[in-house]
Amino acid sequence: MTKFRLAIIATAFALLIGLAGYNWYSSLHPRSNVTTSQVDPAVRIGGNFTLTDQDGKAVDQTILNGKWTAVFFGYTYCPDVCPLTLQSLARTKAALEKSIGGKNADKLQIVFITVDPARDTPANMKAYLASGGFPPGVIGLTGTPEQITAVERAYRISAAKVGEGDTYTYNHTSLVYLMDPQGHFHSPLMSDLTPQQSAEQITDAMKGR
Repeated sequence: MTKFRLAIIATAFALLIGLAGYNWYSSLHPRSNVTTSQVDPAVRIGGNFTLTDQDGKAVDQTILNGKWTAVFFGYTYCPDVCPLTLQSLARTKAALEKSIGGKNADKLQIVFITVDPARDTPANMKAYLASGGFPPGVIGLTGTPEQITAVERAYRISAAKVGEGDTYTYNHTSLVYLMDPQGHFHSPLMSDLTPQQSAEQITDAMKGR
């Protein structure tokens, strides 16, 4: 057998080992599929809801009043997109503080609504949001399955359970919705924006541009 054939066989064997390793890793760390899409301006986003925050307090849509709000849907067992989005929003708030000052940056609040009410109890939401790397002061909301379905419909969210047992995931919409101080939808913060670009978009919205 020639050295060339030996090299080919060795390369093929290495590729097979690498593929097997990747598949094994993927099986242990499944990605949650998400959908990112533009929002049709003719479609109403938002509306009335009744949910429970991470302290067990009943809240409704009036928590959006008086501040600009970034509303994001996800779940605490999400392996990638949800924590990365919350970390990105933390950097967005930091960029806001530099560009328009801490006082005005405080006018932006972040609301995280679960799509997984079966696992995301108020206590679990509170522990999750208190973990490192997330923005301080995030409002985590959960509720009954019926309440979550209602708020998903109000915000035109798509969320579908994938798998069974304790390791199921969700395919869900990953848009961040920027709501104005009257609780009305203003614009989406797309996932392909950098934190600085998101901060600039929010600054323009606050200034009425």
